[in-house]
Amino acid sequence: MPLYEHVLIARQDLSNAQAEGLIEHFGTILADNGGKVVDSEYWGVKTMAYKINKNRKGHYAYLRTDAPSAAVQEMERLARLHDDVMRVMSIKVDSHEEGPSVQMQKRDDRGDRRDRGDRRDRR
Repeated sequence: MPLYEHVLIARQDLSNAQAEGLIEHFGTILADNGGKVVDSEYWGVKTMAYKINKNRKGHYAYLRTDAPSAAVQEMERLARLHDDVMRVMSIKVDSHEEGPSVQMQKRDDRGDRRDRGDRRDRR
């Protein structure tokens, strides 16, 4: 089955438990349609770059799934209809990376940015 990564943004006035409940809710929708959630992460409340529905912040959630496209389409459809979900984005990937996502890694574990060929080092 195809592999997908999903990011959900929920309203900021939800509690953490309600936001994590949304992850479980959409995971069961995928399971009911023949898919499965490989991994999920709750990233917490983050400030957005622009307002969405008069909200400046939102609860971010991340899902890695192994599901047929029909299950993903149904999950996205129901997420867009859900009152608590402001945005949902799904991306088809070739393989899932091992370990936590970049958002969950400590800043020290990401590597030093100068090692990536910073222009100041080339002078």
